Amino acid sequence: MSEAATVSDWLSQRTPPPPPALLARLRELLAPHANRPSSEAPQAFLAAGESQLAALLAHGETSRNSALDLLAVDALVSYAFEAAADAPENLEQLATDAMTRIAEIPEAS
Repeated sequence: MSEAATVSDWLSQRTPPPPPALLARLRELLAPHANRPSSEAPQAFLAAGESQLAALLAHGETSRNSALDLLAVDALVSYAFEAAADAPENLEQLATDAMTRIAEIPEAS
């Protein structure tokens, strides 16, 4: 597999790829970060997941009707950690940042 240049490229190289509907939603949520360098993928995925989760919680959208968005948040955070595996020395800091930022979301909503 070739080296991914951007966050979008990194997502495109996932094997197996996400199901089509999920992939489309991930691309929408990652749009503001799509052209960032792939070395920034962990932060980009985490930021996109955090943003979407905050939006869902702010609108009380946690029912079955929001299943695709909730699944996308889960996938974004999971991909943040998968991408971080490329630089394991940063994994502990990413985990700490993710836990802190995600835990603060309900307070901000």
